[in-house]
Parts: sequence; structure tokens; C-alpha cells
Amino acid sequence: MSKITGLYYITHIDNLASILQYGILSHQEIETRGIAFHKIYDEQIVSRRQQRLTLQNQNLWHYANLYFQPRNPMLYRIVSEAGQLDEIVVIRLKKQVLELPDILIADGNAAHSKSGIYPYQSKLLKNIQSHLELEYWKEIDGTKRKIMAECLIPKHVPVELIECIYVARPNGILATVKNILQKQVRYSIEVVAEPKMFFLPEQRIRLNQQLSLVRGDLFFSRMQTLTISVNTVGVMGKGLASRAKYQFPEVYVRYQDLCKSKRLKVGLPALIKTEMSLLAEFSENSVGNGTENWFLLFPTKQHWRENSKLEYLQTGLEWLMKNYQTAGIESLALPALGCGLGNLSWGEVGKLMCRRLREIEIPVCIYLPAEQKIRPEQLTAEYLLS
Repeated sequence: MSKITGLYYITHIDNLASILQYGILSHQEIETRGIAFHKIYDEQIVSRRQQRLTLQNQNLWHYANLYFQPRNPMLYRIVSEAGQLDEIVVIRLKKQVLELPDILIADGNAAHSKSGIYPYQSKLLKNIQSHLELEYWKEIDGTKRKIMAECLIPKHVPVELIECIYVARPNGILATVKNILQKQVRYSIEVVAEPKMFFLPEQRIRLNQQLSLVRGDLFFSRMQTLTISVNTVGVMGKGLASRAKYQFPEVYVRYQDLCKSKRLKVGLPALIKTEMSLLAEFSENSVGNGTENWFLLFPTKQHWRENSKLEYLQTGLEWLMKNYQTAGIESLALPALGCGLGNLSWGEVGKLMCRRLREIEIPVCIYLPAEQKIRPEQLTAEYLLS
């Protein structure tokens, strides 16, 4: 069970100077004081928060809202959909925020009607802690709402409670934040580049202009087409396939149909073009934002009990190279095919995949297998492409 050590506020870097001067203010307080504010939420979200009333008969506009887990659907949408990755900061506040008077706790996204909003009691935290370490979420089981549990503070949060500021990458924004702090703050506030918090890969190795190796979560790759290793008998029991079944049940239904009709075969991957996306807005009437995630079902074995075979990968990759352009694939994320439950080694699979895909004309990311320890020399262009 996750232990709550701090609370988090997501904002645009343009707001940082005023936050360091006045603290984190509620939207109502910002308007009352006439402070310039760079909005990162769209009007639909604003409208919902203005309509939701607390037990004190005040709407959410009167509260500064902090998250217990910043790596949530709202942050994912902000940094992905609006292209603001290097303009967004996450502010961590000390746990002493919970000692402020008259605070409220929402056990999910506070704007959602299914989320309860209660006067703070320490026992309420036990009900939300189990959702805070989720790596991904789903709307139908409520995890998409619950991971966005909030702490609501009337009017403002004192600047003295700020202890750390996170940015996505150690590039220009990190230096900009440090410069703002140096000018305005007399005490120490740490600035940290935390790629994983912002849904970025933990590591990226570029082999050529289009082909990269990535260590991270394939489903947050932001590539148009996501590849899933499958068998041809319709079972998605473990691994990446099980994750796809959980997050995208429509894909699972299409997959079973392809298996039953014998249209999914070794050497003949199937492309499922959908409008499904992890970027769907979090609301009671959740809708997509127009960003599509396509799915490439890539057979690496016939029966789920079997091991994957290199010759199956070879024929499937040949199909891919011949068909990706006419199929409309614009960018592609692939796992290390067969290296998980298929029991193949990266030493062989990496060479095969990279040598076959090195001439591809679209961005391609191959996600390294978490199950295997890979020697550094096996991650070089010299080893994989020569």
C-alpha cells in the first residue's frame, strides 16, 4: 500500500512566479485578486468544477485542488494533447497541507458525481491509498476516477509548504524554474527532472533517424500504432496482451473474432484501426479527443502454451515492411517480440527486428523487455544493425 508523503499541484510554468509570491490559490481567489493566470484546463472541465457543490454549499472554484498522485489522466492529457510537455510543472507540497483548517478530501476526481467529498479525516486516506501506485487506469472499473483523488483547500495553500518542483526533462525548463526560484525564494526548493511522472520513457537509444530502443511503457508511447504479441487461438492471458485486454476490451473482441474466423495467422499480422485512446477526457460522458490508437496484432506463436519462434517473427516483419505504408501506419511501437512469455532472447530478437526495420520510413520504437537483463553492447547500433 502506498504511503502518502506529499500532495501535488499541476500548473503551467507561467504561473510559477505568482505561486511563489502568493501561494497556490483557488480559481475564485485568483479572479478576486485579479492575478494573471495561464489556464491548462479546457472550458468543459472548468464548467464542471463550477457546478459541483461541497457540503459547505460552495463550488470547487473556491478550493485549491491538490492531487495525491500527479501521474494521472489529467496530467497525461495536458502533456500529450496540448503539446505542453516542456511548459508544465508539478509542485510537490509537504504533507503538513493536511493540517490546514477546513480542508476536504475527494475520493476521486472531485468534479465527478460518483466521487464523494468529505471533511478531512485521516481514515479517509486509507480508502484512496491503494489506487495511488497504479501504472495505468480504466474508466469502466473506476480506477480512472479514483487515481485522481484530491485534497481541497479553501482559498489558498501557503507558499512555505512547497518543497519540490518537478519538470519532464533536464532541458531548458529546468534551468528556467531554477532561475525563477533564485529570484523569488529565500529557502531551498528542490527542482527535479522526473520523466516517468510525465509519461516519458526511462531511457531512449536512437539507432538511426527513425528507429529507437526504448525502456518504458509501450502504451504511453504516443505512437499511432501499438503492437501486441499474440497467439492465434484467441487467448490474451498474460503480459502485454493481458494489459491490452484490460484497457481496450474492444480490441480483445476483435482479436477473438479474427481467431475464430482463422483470419489471424502466423506471418499475417492484423491491423485494428480504432478511435480508442488513453487521452479520452475524464468525465461521466467520456469521449475521445480525436487521437486514434491503432493496434497491430502480431502472432509470435500459434498456441499460447508454445514458445515463440524466430521464423514467425521473420515472416511477420516481412509482412509489416511490405504493408505498413498502404495500411496507413504513420508511427509504430513494438515490444521485443517473443522476449517475454515467448522465451526468446533479446540477443536474437533484437538483431532480427532492428535489421529488418532499419530501412523503415516512419518513426519506430522497440520497447526493451523488462524480463531480461541485457548487456550494454547488445543495445548498440554496431551490434543490432551491422
